[in-house]
Formats: sequence, C-alpha cells, structure tokens
Amino acid sequence: MNWISEYRTSRKLTADQLTASCDLSQFPEVTNDSDEVHEKEMIGQERAEKAMAFGLGVKQSGYNLFVVGPSGTGRVTYTLQTVHRLAKERPVPNDWCYVYNFEDPDQPFMITFPPGNGLGFKKDMEVLLLDIEREIRSAFTTEEFEQEKRKRIESFKSEVDKAWRSIDQFASDKQIYVERSPEGIHTYPMKNGKPLTNDAFLELPEDERQRLLEADQEVEDQIQETVSEIRKTEEELRKAMHTFMQSIVSYAIEGLFRPLREKYQDRQRVLQYLDAYFDDVVEHFSLFFPEHDQQEQLVTQLGGPKEKQFLRFTVNLFVNHKERSGAPVIYETNPTFDNLFGRIEYQGQIGNMTTDFTKIKPGALHQTNGGYLILQANELFSNPHAWGALKRALQARKVRFEHPNENRGMLPTTGMKPQAMPLDVKIIIIGSYMIYDILSTIDEDFVKLFSVKVEFDTVMERDADNTMKLFSFIRQYAIEERLQPFHREAVAKVIDYSSRMVNEQNKLTTRFQDITGILVEANYYAVQAGDDIVGKSHIHTALEEKELRVSHIPERYREMIKSGRIMIDSDGYRIGQINGLAVLGSRDSVFGIPAKITAQTFAGKQGIINIEREASLSGQFHEKGMLILTGFLSGQFARNRPIPLSASITFEQSYSLIDGDSASSTELYVLLSSLSGCPINQGIAVTGSVNQWGEIQPIGGVNEKIEGFFHICRERGLTGSQGVIIPMQNIGQLMLHDDVINAVSKGDFSIWAIEHIAEGLEILMGIPSGFTPGVEAESYPDGSVFQKAQKRFDDMYEAMNEEKD
Repeated sequence: MNWISEYRTSRKLTADQLTASCDLSQFPEVTNDSDEVHEKEMIGQERAEKAMAFGLGVKQSGYNLFVVGPSGTGRVTYTLQTVHRLAKERPVPNDWCYVYNFEDPDQPFMITFPPGNGLGFKKDMEVLLLDIEREIRSAFTTEEFEQEKRKRIESFKSEVDKAWRSIDQFASDKQIYVERSPEGIHTYPMKNGKPLTNDAFLELPEDERQRLLEADQEVEDQIQETVSEIRKTEEELRKAMHTFMQSIVSYAIEGLFRPLREKYQDRQRVLQYLDAYFDDVVEHFSLFFPEHDQQEQLVTQLGGPKEKQFLRFTVNLFVNHKERSGAPVIYETNPTFDNLFGRIEYQGQIGNMTTDFTKIKPGALHQTNGGYLILQANELFSNPHAWGALKRALQARKVRFEHPNENRGMLPTTGMKPQAMPLDVKIIIIGSYMIYDILSTIDEDFVKLFSVKVEFDTVMERDADNTMKLFSFIRQYAIEERLQPFHREAVAKVIDYSSRMVNEQNKLTTRFQDITGILVEANYYAVQAGDDIVGKSHIHTALEEKELRVSHIPERYREMIKSGRIMIDSDGYRIGQINGLAVLGSRDSVFGIPAKITAQTFAGKQGIINIEREASLSGQFHEKGMLILTGFLSGQFARNRPIPLSASITFEQSYSLIDGDSASSTELYVLLSSLSGCPINQGIAVTGSVNQWGEIQPIGGVNEKIEGFFHICRERGLTGSQGVIIPMQNIGQLMLHDDVINAVSKGDFSIWAIEHIAEGLEILMGIPSGFTPGVEAESYPDGSVFQKAQKRFDDMYEAMNEEKD
C-alpha cells in the first residue's frame, strides 16, 4: 500500500500553502517615522474613484450619484473628502432673500445677490427703515406743516360753524330751538323766544301745534342735510390731508431711496422692490407715527399690531454665503421633510395659527443650492414624503414649500405660497445594494435622476502597492487616534488578517472599519502590558480575544461533541458513514462544525431518498446536489439499464434546514462506501460540491470548516492521520489560523486538495478507486472501490430481474 501513502502525500498541502504572509522587509521597523498627518487615501477602489469623479464632474441634470457598498468600506469618508475637495474649487453660489410682496402678501418673492451681498442688502433695508421713520417724524414736526395743518383744520371748522349758524337762523325763523350736545342734536318749539315745555306745547291751539310740528320737521330735514354736507367736507378734508401728508412723505424719503437705486441699478428685481417699498411707505405712512400721535385719527390704519406691520419692510435673509469659500456641502444625517425642504413656522395668536414671510426657514436643499447634498439612503427612506418630494424637486429643478400633511388637517393651513427657488444641486445618496436594487426595480424615475452608480468593493488585490497603502493607512490611523506605534510584524499580522477576512490569499479587505477595530484593541493590550510599541503578540491577543467574545455558540457545539451528545467519530473506519463539514453563523460570528452523514443502500427502484427532504428540512440547492449524485451513479454504473438502487441518506442529529451543495461530494463518498462495502476513515472530514462527471467544485467557508474539524480532533488528541479534504480550487482561499498551520507543519494534521471524486476515495478508504477521470471503462480493477460498487449494482440488478421473473 506504499503507493497509496505516496498518493496521499502528493495531494497533501504544505504549511506554506495554508496562508499568505507579508514580506517584512518592505516595511519600516515601526510606523512612527513621522508625526505628519495627511489626508486619507482611498485604497483599492479605483472603479469607485472614477465613477465618483465622473458623476461630480457632469453638470447636466440627472447625473446625481448613488454610492453603494457595505458599511466600513470608507464610502462615507471618501465621499465627504472628495466632495469637500471639489467644492473648494467651485464658486460660491448666490445669496437668496425673501421679501414682502406688496401687491400680493401671500406670495413673497425671492431676490438673489452675489455671495455675501445678501447680508449687505438686509442691512441696507434696516438702515432705510430707521431713516424713513426718522424723516417722516421730522417732516411732520416742522412749523410749515403745523401751519398748513392748522390752516386746513381752521378752514374746516369755519365752514362747519357757518353751516351751524345757518341752521340756527333757519330754526329761529321757524320758532324752533336747536340744541347740540354730546348726546346728539335735539329740536324744541319756541314761543316768545323761549323753548316750550311739553305741557305748554299741549296747551297751544291745534292749528298752532300743527304749524310748529311742520316747522320742526323742516328744521330736522335741514339739519340732516347740513350734517351730510359737513361729513362730506370732513371726508374731503381727510383725503386732502392724506394726500398732503403723502406728498410730504414722498418728498421727505425720496432722497433715501436714490442712493439705493444707484447701488442696485444692475439688479432689476431690487429696483422693482424698492419702487413698491417706496409706494407702500407713502401709502401707509401713519405706521411711522407714535401711538399717541393724534394725526392717526385722520388716516386709515392697517389692521394688526404696529410691530407686525413693520415686518413688511424687513428682509428675510434666506440663504447667506458671506463667510463661505467654495460651494456648500451638507451631509444631512437626519433628512426629514422639513430638514430637506425647509418649513414655514407658525405662531399661536388668539386661538389661531399665524405666519408671515419672515418665518420661512431654509432646508438643506436651499442651503446647498449650487453645491452638494449628501444623504444616507436608510435615513432618507425612513422619513415619509421625503423621497417623493425630492424627486419632484429634481424633476422640476425647483424647491417649493409644501405641507405634506396639510390635507389631513395635521398642520394649520395658510394661503402663503412663497416663490420657489430654482434648484442646481448635486445629490449624493449613500446606501446598500438592496436599496439600490429595489429602487431600480420599482421606481422608473430613480435611474433617470441618479444615473451614476458609485460602487465600493469589499476586496482589493493584495499587491505591493495596496500592501504599502494599507501600511500607510495603519500608520496614519495610529497618529490620528494617538495609538502606540506599530511594529512591522504587527502590521504584517494585520495585513494577513485582512486577507483572512475575505478568505483570499491574493486579496485584501476594504472594510477598514474592521481593521481599525483590531488596531484599537491591540493598542489596548499593548498599553495594558506597558509596551511602547504594538507588536505581533498584541495583534494575536486582540484577535484571540475578539474571537473569544463571540465564540459562545461554537464552544457549546464543541462541548456537545466532546461529551458525546452530538455523535462524531474522529478516528477508526466505518462503512456508510463520513464526516461532512458545515458552516453556521450567529449574529457576530461564523464557525465550522463537523456533521455525521450516513447512508444505506439496497435493491429497489426508489432511487436516493433524501431523509432531510422527506422531513421538509432540505433546501433547493441541497436537493439539486442530491439529483447530481443520481446522475453520476447512473452514468458510471447503469449506462445501459435502469439504475436498480434504493438508498437513504441523512445528516444525523440535524434538526434544522440544510441547504447548499457543498456536501454533495461528501454524500457521494458515503453512498459509494455503502455500495462498495469499503470503510471510510473517520479521522478525515470532507467538503466540496461535485458535478455529474465526478469533478470536485469549490465551496465557501473553507477556513472555518477546516478549523471547526481541527478543534474537535485537537480536543480528542491529534493522531497524525486526521485531516480535511478540500477542492483544489479553494487552495487560494486558505488563510488558516496559526494553530492549524503549526499542526500541519508537525505532521499532526493534514489537508488534501483534490480535483476528482476518485482522488478523495483513495484518501478516505486507502484503496484504489479504480476510476480514471476521462477514461470510460467496461470494468474496473479488482479490489477497487468502483469494482466493488459495480459488483453490488450487478447483484441488485440480478435480484430485481429474478424478482420480476
């Protein structure tokens, strides 16, 4: 059997093949060669960098960006760095102000200014308002105004007195006495120049009484006519005084507006506003009088408190870029509707909710107009109405003020409709693949609006360039976070761990969040030990402790195997029994465990009975693997006749769903063992899928599977004949722990890599398989596994025919 020993050795992997190791000579001895801190460099994301540069560089609408990739790959950090760097080179956008619309107060309009000038305009309007108040009060305290006012009022009083004298004379001629008092105007009949009492009036002759009544009526009619004329005269006086005072105001404030018109002569919108402002001040000049000023009795007052009315002359500096250099960038971590699109604030007043244009507040879209807005997809889509409103804004290229819940009566309604702001902003959404795929499928507008996909990968090539970049990243992070410097052996250990994280010898992870976690933890153990430099041993401790914190479940599994509650054999030979390997995952760990697979074969036509399937514990991929086994067995042993096989196969002590085809080669081994009667070495576990030609195919979780079986063997005592068979294609994914590598180096544990089922049979059973891949044979060599299996098939076929006869 020496040739079998040689065969096993030829498929056995050396310790050097079980991991990838850094060349220490490429690194400085420690990372603290300089305290200079540089901007972090993106590592291993060339595709994402190109897409980001393209998306940010295109000016046309619709080229917004959606950044996808797992958390921890640096997608947020890189996005912020890139956008901020580009924003510094972009011009500062204009300022925006909301001002009162004197023609339609419910529709305040916007005025735009060069960056920084909006605040200047606001201050100009504040100074203007103070100057107007001062000039108006001054104009109405001059001697000329007082003289003209007295003249007009005295003229009015003279006309009134003349009218009342005329009434008194007319009444006297009619023997009627007119009495004017605060309570009103009363008339009384007279005799001998004196008013008559009621009794005296009743004593008069009938004809006299009738004459006096008629005279009294004539006087009252004359009084009504006179009062009406007086009121007309009073109204004419009021209008004349109002016009007179307006002319005074117009003359007084005209000089205040002239320099502003010159200053803003190139801004037509401002000139229109100043004209409307001027006309409104002239029209409502009484607002600038003190409350006790009696002139207010002569003019029409606007409704509401004076302080509120003065708001019409203020400026709402909506967006101010005075202190900014470059385009604005906002990373909105809480993209609620109001935070994105602004809001109109309300104030309770006598049981009502009121507002005005000064209570219009900007959102992130207004503040980043002309710049960049960065959002997290999870947060955006967790806020009702936000996505729909964002789409409408991007499609219309305007930001309108909306109340999403107004129609439901959840917010006070208002007739105010502020003018919409033209929108020119680059939106960058950061999210997962799942959200991107869902949006691409269900929302036809999504791809039109976010046509640039920036994809961050989780792996990068393990070449000299990326290795040195990772070294620089570790060094930079240690400086920024004030960690101890790292020895190059520690750095190499971290880089090797990076490959372990992606299960690829020639790849490195780009999930730097996990890398920094190890750096922080190793630094902790170095400080605890009183060491000034983080060494390889500290990295090793950090990794061990990290694994220990999440190893409760795998330890429980191993305890049950050790105690015999889960029955796993790790030595000896058994027919129809083999150790397969499975990977289980908890919330924060992935680990491998062995699983006993058994098979029974017998004559019949039922084919292979998958007990898991019958118990509804088999997934679709596992079912596919079982069907492949039937194809292989039929092709090898029943090409020209029906396969006379009934078999049952199961995962012993398995009570949960089993899926995947990584155990299909294991199941084929155990079936061939049962068919041939050849026992399988229980110290060897197997993983790998198989196709209908018997070729072994790669699987996932190879490191966890090997280590899971190794732990069981080590706890029971390594014999030197134990090991794991894996697919040849998985060699490049081996990044095994040091304890496994050391055991392999000593010959206490073995790992074989194979390409065909025949190779695995010879390693497992210690006898020739009798099968040569690619060569069809009518019969197999005596004593081989396939010859024994073929004989068993022949016997079952004959038994089936005898039973039929």
